Amino acid sequence: MKIKIDDDFDLEKIADSGQCFRFNKFGDGYSVTASDKHLFVKEISPSEYEFDCSKDDFDNFWKSYFDLDVSYRDIRGRIDKDDEYLKRAAAYGEGIRILRQDPWEMLISFIISQRKNIPAIKASIEKLCALVGHKIEKNAIGDNIYAFPTPGEIAKLSDKELSSCGLGYRDKYVRKAALDVLNGEAELYKWQNLTDDDLMERLLKLFGVGVKVANCEILFGYHRLDAFPKDVWINRVLESKYPKGFNFERYKPYNGVMQQYLFFYSRSNGVAQEGIL
Repeated sequence: MKIKIDDDFDLEKIADSGQCFRFNKFGDGYSVTASDKHLFVKEISPSEYEFDCSKDDFDNFWKSYFDLDVSYRDIRGRIDKDDEYLKRAAAYGEGIRILRQDPWEMLISFIISQRKNIPAIKASIEKLCALVGHKIEKNAIGDNIYAFPTPGEIAKLSDKELSSCGLGYRDKYVRKAALDVLNGEAELYKWQNLTDDDLMERLLKLFGVGVKVANCEILFGYHRLDAFPKDVWINRVLESKYPKGFNFERYKPYNGVMQQYLFFYSRSNGVAQEGIL
C-alpha cells in the first residue's frame, strides 16, 4: 500500500541511526523485522512510500512503530536558533524518527550491544533469532526471516548454543534477563506505567545493565523521548561543543530526539567537519 508522509521520514537515516538492529537495506528498499512482524518498505517518490503490508497491519502496528502521529518537524523547530551545532546536527539528521520498539527486544539488543560495533551486534542478533525464533516468512531472495525469540525460548538454550551466537561475555547477561522476565523479577510491560526515574532504578538492578543500556532501553524500548543515552560519541560532543553544559531543560521532553541528531552527526561526516576527532 502507498502512504504519503508529510513529515521528517528518511529510511536510510533511521536504519543508520543506531537505534534498531533489524532494519536493513534490501534491494531498492528496506527490510524491517520487529518482534514477530516483517515489512518491506521503499520510497517511490518524494514523501510517498510503499509499505508491503495490509492496511490493517499498517494501521495497527507499523504506523505506531514509525511514530507517525508525532511531528518531528515540530520537534526540530524547538531548537535554539543560537545553538549552531545542534542546528547543523538536526539538519544533517532530518528524517530520523524514534521507533516504537518492544521493551524485551530492546533490552536484549542493547545488552548485546555492549562493546560491539553495529555490524557485530546485528550479526549476533540474527544468529540468536535464527537459532531459536520461529520463522515468519521468506524474503524476496528466499532467505528465512525469524521472529525475535521470547524469554522462554532463550532460557531453554544451552550455554553452547548461546555461545554460538557470538555474544561473548554477554551470554550470561542475556540468559539472566530471560530468566528474570520468566520468574517475574523483570516485569517489563508493567514497568511501562513507572516514572522515568523509577524505570531507571528498576532497570539498573538487572544483571549486566548499566546506565547507558538503561537509557537506551528507556528511549528506544519504552519510547520515553526525554532519555539521553551517552556513549563515546555523545561524550565527545558534550565536552567539545557544550563545555558549559547542554541545555536539557530547554528540550524537555524531547532530549532523546536531540541525542539522536547529535549521535548521527557526530559519527558521520560531521565528525571531520567539526574537528571533534
